[in-house]
Amino acid sequence: MKLANYISLMVIATLVAGASLFVAAGVVDPEKTNWLGFALVYCSLFAVVAGLASIVGFAVRFGMLRHQLAIQAVVVSFRQAFLLALLVIAVFYLFANNLFSWLNLIALVIGFTGLEFFLLSLTNKEE
Repeated sequence: MKLANYISLMVIATLVAGASLFVAAGVVDPEKTNWLGFALVYCSLFAVVAGLASIVGFAVRFGMLRHQLAIQAVVVSFRQAFLLALLVIAVFYLFANNLFSWLNLIALVIGFTGLEFFLLSLTNKEE
């Protein structure tokens, strides 16, 4: 896939996910919905955060840093966007269940940072 096609597809997918999040947030009543309503909102939020972070991460890596190939910048930015989206969803889930505390947030950030370093060390061994 060409780089321009990837960027176009990511932008379109992020816009569609944003529209679905907007609709889901307007339709789903958190007091009356079941797990399916929450899953719809969380999946839409995940797709929006992952898409935005992936696009911004790629733009920063490829536009400003310029020491990576385009495919490497795409892979790294998508992996980090995926982890960031998981972190955001985890924080929203903790808020929804009244489990959020700064200690939990710090533990999540440390855990996701450790996971990113582990994944980074795996990719460096393969090269």
